[in-house]
Amino acid sequence: MILMYLFETYLDLRQHAALKLTTLPKTLEGVISQKKFEKFRAYSLYKSHFHFVHEFVTILIDSAILFFGKLPWFWNKSGIFLPLLGLNEKNEILHTLSFLASVMIWPQITGLPFSVYSTFVIEARHGFNKQTIWLFFKDLIKGICLAIILGPPIVSASIVIVQSGGPYLAIYLWAFMFVLSLVMMIIYPVLIAPLFNKFTPMSIS
Repeated sequence: MILMYLFETYLDLRQHAALKLTTLPKTLEGVISQKKFEKFRAYSLYKSHFHFVHEFVTILIDSAILFFGKLPWFWNKSGIFLPLLGLNEKNEILHTLSFLASVMIWPQITGLPFSVYSTFVIEARHGFNKQTIWLFFKDLIKGICLAIILGPPIVSASIVIVQSGGPYLAIYLWAFMFVLSLVMMIIYPVLIAPLFNKFTPMSIS
């Protein structure tokens, strides 16, 4: 994971150096003006600086979670709440769902400041943000609700396949994921995407 972070950071540094070039590339001459190019360059440099900070903090947090064994700790603690709800803590599906619900909260908390800053500072400063605080948190709540609705059936089905797949586990799991991806491709633009964005038909002239 750290090696991947170092390699991607190396690529990001090369891109960052390219963004510092003030001369309009020949391939863009006649396509965009120097003024628009400077505006894009300033925006990209700002986002690049932010990206370095975000990725560094993320790798620190992820490494600490692995180094200090927090995932097993989350797993053990997540089973404690099931008996309080009258559920069987030895049920693998229920325990897994409880574990995923607990670990899902952590990235929401740690990632929220970065999302807010990216949307309401970087995007707003360069004129790209049209969201309000209310709309931002409304979309966040919608995403969490979708995860609560769609996550348990998918996770439960995957666990059942693993438990009963036998020697053909890989084939069954692949078939399930293939069918799931096809279903999501169908329902996403029709049911999910309209929850977060407004779509209008393109005018054909």
